[in-house]
Amino acid sequence: MQVNPSFRLAYVPGVTPGKWARVWVERLPDVPLDLVAVPSTEGERTVREGEVDAGLVRLPVDKGALSAIPLYTETTVVVFPKDHWLAAAEEVALDDLAEEVVFHPLDDTLGFTAETLPGRPAIARPDTTADAVELVAANVGVLLVPQSLARLHHRRDLTYRTVVEAPQSQVALSWPQERTTDLVEEFIGIVRGRTVNSSRGRGAGQAAEAQPKSQPKKAAAPRKPQQQKAGGQKAGGQKPGGQKSGAQKGRGGGPAAARRGKPKRRS
Repeated sequence: MQVNPSFRLAYVPGVTPGKWARVWVERLPDVPLDLVAVPSTEGERTVREGEVDAGLVRLPVDKGALSAIPLYTETTVVVFPKDHWLAAAEEVALDDLAEEVVFHPLDDTLGFTAETLPGRPAIARPDTTADAVELVAANVGVLLVPQSLARLHHRRDLTYRTVVEAPQSQVALSWPQERTTDLVEEFIGIVRGRTVNSSRGRGAGQAAEAQPKSQPKKAAAPRKPQQQKAGGQKAGGQKPGGQKSGAQKGRGGGPAAARRGKPKRRS
């Protein structure tokens, strides 16, 4: 028995592939889409080693081995307790964090280094963003993350504000350069918003097969010659010799069609 191929798509925390997955199911219902959640630090490796067909990962990636299409750039926010003094601000500058302990988790997605991280460093780096959020909730320090991760790790006792001029995280669709398959092309079309007719993958071919073939137009039937009624009057109410019937005359007895609708020029 022939087994339909599947498409394996990795995605890192904070990325929500649901809207693209729904389009995939509509266009390719016979090809299962397997969504594989991976840690932020494992996204690139998972794609590069071929464990999946493609991945929604955070840049940068190895351009020598992987192709990547940037999809969007996230806003960076700072997470802190609700009763923190930063809650009074609408947005925060990096300089505002100069006296704060700023956590730098090992799975940092903003590309900070020990030299570029604002504020005061913590005694140790948390293993994950989730661990850092727990420390923030204990009122030990604050955390800089993409907004999607702040929402993912939301707690009632925490809030966040946008950070002006901070590094940002960019999400991209990535896949191995040597494995740009038809199914990869199909997913590229989906994330780029192509319609099913303009897509390059299998979905376009299936849509074309589903459309009914146009039928050739039938030749128009020749018009019948105009016949005359008894007494010499043609069908349509016109008398021989071009004289019009009384119903088509104007009120003054003369033909009205030639004059009707033309305003008189004033002297």
